[in-house]
Amino acid sequence: MKKTLLIISIFTLFISCKNEPLNADRFKTGTFEIPEGKGYGKTIVIRNDTIQIEKYEGRIDTLSILWKNNFNYTLKMLHPKTAIDEDPIHVKITNINKNSYEFEAVIGHSNFVQKGEIFKIAD
Repeated sequence: MKKTLLIISIFTLFISCKNEPLNADRFKTGTFEIPEGKGYGKTIVIRNDTIQIEKYEGRIDTLSILWKNNFNYTLKMLHPKTAIDEDPIHVKITNINKNSYEFEAVIGHSNFVQKGEIFKIAD
């Protein structure tokens, strides 16, 4: 019995060491898709370390992106067209998966929180 428990413990330890931790750092660059959801259409996002380009509903917006850490970043429109476009968008990554992450976004200092999921489709 003790030998069986020892083998199971060693096997479990080996398996857990083989699983690399999910790291949000891999979402700082690449091409992403936000699927169509409540009140908004599908959005394609192209991101490098400081710029994010969003393509949606026939529009293209360019935003600066400032990473505070691997789980929080702020977006700011480079060429705002409306007063609300001037407010920064604060994004918090709430859960990460293999090729996607869930987020909560707040525009400016509002109390409205937009939740969604973004999928990485290319490096």
